[in-house]
Amino acid sequence: MMKNILVALNDSEISERVMESVLQLILPSDGKVILCHVFPTPISDIEHPADRPYSESSAVSYLQAEKQLQSYQAELTVDSCVELVNGEPAEEIIRLANIHKADLIVIGSRGLTGMTRIVQGSVSSQVVEEANCSVWVVKPR
Repeated sequence: MMKNILVALNDSEISERVMESVLQLILPSDGKVILCHVFPTPISDIEHPADRPYSESSAVSYLQAEKQLQSYQAELTVDSCVELVNGEPAEEIIRLANIHKADLIVIGSRGLTGMTRIVQGSVSSQVVEEANCSVWVVKPR
């Protein structure tokens, strides 16, 4: 049974589709949904505390992401929480899934192919490969 579900969201259009998919799941009444957003860490800021925004513009992005996740949270009918963290996206998603003992990770795919995928990498592919639980990848339409 899928009781704890980690939902990885970002500021892309695929996040809406991910949430539509999550809302269609039949979740147990004692289930929990963890909505997370990872702010990628610039290499120059590697030693910056993980729970603090980097600059004024980062603070605005942080508040916007928090507000968006809270609006998604309001749509859920089960217990839920919001996690906003800094770091390497795939690693942080997997770390949060382990902390919350997730049975499932739901993540979007940007649909990258070819050289773009090689150069930019695929967070969803890395999560699928390295996660200790099942991963549902939601693709763009």
